[in-house]
Amino acid sequence: MIRLFAALPIPANISKALIPLQKGLSGASWRPVENFHITLRFFGNISLEIAEELDAAIGEIPVSSLELQLQGCGYFGKREPRAVWARVNENAHLHALSKECERVARRIGLPAEKRPFRPHVTLAYCHGTPAEDAADYEARHIGFSAGPWTADRFHLYSSRLGNGPSRYVAEADYPMMP
Repeated sequence: MIRLFAALPIPANISKALIPLQKGLSGASWRPVENFHITLRFFGNISLEIAEELDAAIGEIPVSSLELQLQGCGYFGKREPRAVWARVNENAHLHALSKECERVARRIGLPAEKRPFRPHVTLAYCHGTPAEDAADYEARHIGFSAGPWTADRFHLYSSRLGNGPSRYVAEADYPMMP
């Protein structure tokens, strides 16, 4: 079994701009810079056979490069915050790529994703963070902006759990057309 997700990597200059946001929130478990990404579709734990089928099918998705920008911050879990993140500006082509990843998953027999696609870069997972603190964090960073940049590839990542933060490894690379 392997734990997989499709995601866009974050360029080094954008990651560097995110680092100053990683402070000033109680209960935050800040993510390492090398874990920054924009998840397109989480596939979960799947067999190696299904992973190979998934890789082949994702590789057939025709997609052009995307112009992306980060703007502001937010959090998941309005009553009990679970994570804080940087918001990815709306982009119809990014949503279309996520939908294609979902179609591929369904075609090979994986269950449907239950959560709506909300493009973001996770900055921290929250543990006992009061909702008021998360709302204050969001308000303090409403003016944050990074980018734009051109996303010219996405990856199929494995997520390896262990002591400390998960380790993400790009298992497959999918270049986008210019």
